[in-house]
Amino acid sequence: MDLQLRIMNQVLQSGAQRLYQSRRKLATAGIIALACVLGYHAIFGANGFLVYHQKQTELQKLDQEIKTLQQENERSEQQVKALKTDPQAIEKEAREQLHYARDGEIIYKLPAATPTQTQKK
Repeated sequence: MDLQLRIMNQVLQSGAQRLYQSRRKLATAGIIALACVLGYHAIFGANGFLVYHQKQTELQKLDQEIKTLQQENERSEQQVKALKTDPQAIEKEAREQLHYARDGEIIYKLPAATPTQTQKK
């Protein structure tokens, strides 16, 4: 009977060890799978690294566009100010835009040049 108890004990212990090892392997595999899913999401997810990089690039482009538009706006404001106060600026615009001339001046208009064969290439 003592021998039977020892054998039963060994069988139970070996079964418990197998169960423990299989649980450990399963837990390790689960953690690895979870780490892979989280890594994939961190790189390719909706707020992942690739999306972040695209947004940073877009932000830089928009910042540059804002700077360009601000400079253009400043130039336009200076031009408007000059047209309100500077007689020479007013005269220049009148001559260029409206083709005004002073008394005694003659304005010659040349036809627009058509591109030739060598200029097209």
